[in-house]
Amino acid sequence: MIPANFEYHRAGSVDEALSLLAQHDGNAKVLSGGHSLIPALKLRLNQPAALVDIARIADLRYIRLDGQHIAIGAASTHKDIATSALLAEHISMMPQAAVMIGDPQVRNVGTIGGSIAHADPAADWPGVLLAADAQIVLRSAGGTRTLAAQDFFLGFFTTALQEGEILTEIRVPVPAAGTKSTYQKFPQPASRFAIVGCAAMATLSGGTFTHVRVAFNGVADGCFRDANVEKAIEGQAATAENIAAAAAHAAQGVSILSDHYAAEDYRQHLAQVYAKRALSALAG
Repeated sequence: MIPANFEYHRAGSVDEALSLLAQHDGNAKVLSGGHSLIPALKLRLNQPAALVDIARIADLRYIRLDGQHIAIGAASTHKDIATSALLAEHISMMPQAAVMIGDPQVRNVGTIGGSIAHADPAADWPGVLLAADAQIVLRSAGGTRTLAAQDFFLGFFTTALQEGEILTEIRVPVPAAGTKSTYQKFPQPASRFAIVGCAAMATLSGGTFTHVRVAFNGVADGCFRDANVEKAIEGQAATAENIAAAAAHAAQGVSILSDHYAAEDYRQHLAQVYAKRALSALAG
């Protein structure tokens, strides 16, 4: 299909983008990589009066160490993250996840900010950012606010991003020494979206799991931290038996998706399988 008519504006700065959004009084959409927005426009699921393109704002594309955090500009592409030596050193699950997204064309243009603002339940970044204890920085004409990832992702294609705000940065704490992370995914073969994706991060001290964080995407109508798996493995020795026992708790008490890709019971099974794989990868 052909999109409805809209104005196109390429913003040269965040301030200009915010001004353009204000001028259209809630009837404009922010365009970054466009891999989610453009299909929605073509299907006329979205019919904004204007698009505000922020993809070429240089101030939104960076990956750098900022004190005890790694700051990632919202316009950083999946390829930027996949090839970041800084992230590979400290939070390896982020480059690992980036490589699994789409194909080279998608990774070259698609951005982390656009992906998490869209909050597709099958997208990879929401689960990864939950497991990383990331913070999301939002900017509006009234100032800047920072939300924990768990407070930003609200559910099915829903976030805490408000009208007139732009997502500008993702901040990920630099983990303590001995911390490992991994992202394991069962992908839909055509789109490579996650039928089940499991992000896990933990510190191993003397062969024991501590500070465990396990998060899923693709399983439910939104990403979530799996407290049952975390509690089951926290403080336990990193043995195959303990890992299998903890993984058996995966996605319990969650309303699991069922669709033509995977029925509910199959997704439940996959969640357990991929939790086991993730914890096993952390244990080496």
